[in-house]
Amino acid sequence: MNRVFTPFATPLAPVTLSGRFATLEPLSPGHAEEAREAVADGEIFKQWTTDIPSPEGMDAEIERRLTLHREGRMLPFAVRDAAGRFAGMTTFMEVDATNLRVEIGSTWYRNSVRRTALNTQAKLLLLGHAFEVLGCVAVEFRTHFFNHASRAAIARLGARQDAVLRNHRIAKNGTLRDTVVFSILENEWPAVKAHLTWQLEKPRG
Repeated sequence: MNRVFTPFATPLAPVTLSGRFATLEPLSPGHAEEAREAVADGEIFKQWTTDIPSPEGMDAEIERRLTLHREGRMLPFAVRDAAGRFAGMTTFMEVDATNLRVEIGSTWYRNSVRRTALNTQAKLLLLGHAFEVLGCVAVEFRTHFFNHASRAAIARLGARQDAVLRNHRIAKNGTLRDTVVFSILENEWPAVKAHLTWQLEKPRG
């Protein structure tokens, strides 16, 4: 019997997703001051392979994400670490309710939480919501060809590389960006979920 594909509602309803190492809460203008402090940690906004907002541009960036949410194209989150400290932002973006697809992206974290369990927890929460609540058939990830750390992190989640989109975008420094596309399919989700859960539960040194 063929599956009946039912589009999910847009705009996506704001939701709080909580785990042991991270909590994702609906982004709001009230997060701006905490976000400015977080993005200044390590001056991560200066990285040329990402579009991370500067402290001065944070209010505009939050409003941009909220506008896209109102248009049904994004669901933005503020990310907090286990201690409740503002750690960064992430989103469901490129929302395609008809074809049951979303992209997880526009993600950045303060420098001091990188290489911790926070990102694994956040991705597990987002993927669980996408596949188990929204009923997605696929979830995409995209990153700059030269962002090797991001590409490796996406692959470690269990996502598979689909393509490289050549000259896909104009980067903030004026160069042409090749975009690497990854995805996780719904039939792959049970194994990916088990893998990420094990990563979070294994003893940590």
